[in-house]
Amino acid sequence: MNEQMLYNKYSKFLQNKYGEKIYKLPINLPLTCPNRIQGSGCSFCAEVGTGFEACDATVPIPEQMKRTKDLIGRKYKANKFIAYFQNYTNTFMPLEKFRDCLEEAALDADVIGISISTRPDCVRDDYLEVLKEIQEKYHLDITVELGLQSVNYHTLDAIDRGHGLAEFIDAVWHIQKYPFFICTHVILNLPQDTMRDAVETARVLSALQVHIVKLHSLYIAKNTKLSKQYKDGTITICSKEEYLERVIAFLEHLSPEIVVERLFSRVPEDDAEFSNWNTSWWKLQDELIQKMQDTDAYQGKKFNYLNGSALRKL
Repeated sequence: MNEQMLYNKYSKFLQNKYGEKIYKLPINLPLTCPNRIQGSGCSFCAEVGTGFEACDATVPIPEQMKRTKDLIGRKYKANKFIAYFQNYTNTFMPLEKFRDCLEEAALDADVIGISISTRPDCVRDDYLEVLKEIQEKYHLDITVELGLQSVNYHTLDAIDRGHGLAEFIDAVWHIQKYPFFICTHVILNLPQDTMRDAVETARVLSALQVHIVKLHSLYIAKNTKLSKQYKDGTITICSKEEYLERVIAFLEHLSPEIVVERLFSRVPEDDAEFSNWNTSWWKLQDELIQKMQDTDAYQGKKFNYLNGSALRKL
């Protein structure tokens, strides 16, 4: 069984939907996060957030898009793009400013969609209505990306996430009233989580019928609370082999309808105390694929627990 058949791959989904290669253009806005206002933010989050590949936030949106589009277009021979508001919390701004930023990105003729990365506790109907206006005005696909990380609320507390599972469920239900894609970010190897948490995360996302999931292998950015805990031995990270097992279990329990955008983090090594067990993400991916092939594992293999599954025992 080849890689495309092992799991529902995002690049293939885009190719099938649009008939050509589609790439994301990361956009960095001069924003912060509500969790940083109340404290120092999530324990894993660096001062620069997660937008390692994005331009400086002071660069105007059209210029950011042009620079990145020129680079990606040459490298991957892509002509159509998704404007990706990536860093920090991209709904944590006044509503009119939010609309203006979306308009600037939507005006680019090469953009076929907009993706908004935000927190579950920063989703509200008036912001979703603005997204719907932009969608209808410019005939774009809209994706709302929610950072969940884990369904274990004890883990969310331990990493100072600033919200629990209820906020995520509420955000999903609100977004589902609109014709948008819902993408969920998950970290399967947070120090407090176990294999059971990885499996239950797949089960909850499947039950809620999200459309896309993006897995991140935990990296420990320098100068973070998590970095201090890692260096003083307060926390440990599971082995590479354990992470691969968690990914496989996650995929096996995940609905085959959910698209998988990413399986491993990609972060500059100079920015991290720990990243991917000192292994490149593509080597990890090769190991994972080989392991799935050797064990006859594939997405949805154990997706058999919904729709009154116990009634099958009658």
